Amino acid sequence: MSISAGYLDKLNPEQRRAVEHGFTDGRAPTSTCPLLVIAGAGSGKTNTLAHRVAHLIVNGADPRRILLLTFSRRAAAEMARRVERISAQVLGQSAGVMTDALTWAGTFHGSGARLLRDYALEIGLDPAFSIHDRKDSADLMNLVRHELGFSSTESRFPPKGTCLAGSVANIG
Repeated sequence: MSISAGYLDKLNPEQRRAVEHGFTDGRAPTSTCPLLVIAGAGSGKTNTLAHRVAHLIVNGADPRRILLLTFSRRAAAEMARRVERISAQVLGQSAGVMTDALTWAGTFHGSGARLLRDYALEIGLDPAFSIHDRKDSADLMNLVRHELGFSSTESRFPPKGTCLAGSVANIG
């Protein structure tokens, strides 16, 4: 299937080179083609990465085998929307089906948690484990202090923040 690459025309030469990296004769890479994009703020990294993923999908790459990671859920959702929009320019309505299959698009933390759950039993974890951020951990520490009666003793038991700082320092 020959696909017009007109959707890449708005990219500058460096961006286009990154998007087309590893393609030969217009065909998607058949093996791993490492690519590292290093660029400053406002240089179009997100646009380049969205075009790269869309270009892979448009050229026959299995979207279930693409790992697309960002630092925030908002950025991940925006990236997926851009990939779908770019893919739709070429594939039309069927682009939604393809980009819905982009199951490994998300945050570093979310993908790490998913991998831990997928392999939990093999590494000795209960797959129903919980992940707490610092605020959740402090709230849990406060709840335990209260349940043990340490929050109402004559001599003040350390507050939740102090307890949490000590537990983190001892673990890490």
